[in-house]
Amino acid sequence: MWTLLIILLIVWLGLSILGFVVKGLVWLAVLGIVLFLATLVFGLIRGNRSRT
Repeated sequence: MWTLLIILLIVWLGLSILGFVVKGLVWLAVLGIVLFLATLVFGLIRGNRSRT
């Protein structure tokens, strides 16, 4: 589970960096940031729920 989340975070981070580097792909940067934050929040919620 954690491996998948880490891989997704790396992919989203790469997409957002690519979006900022290429001027026409700012939408890709925004999408990457949103997906990165959503995956991070999902991972934190799943991690906290499994510990209790």
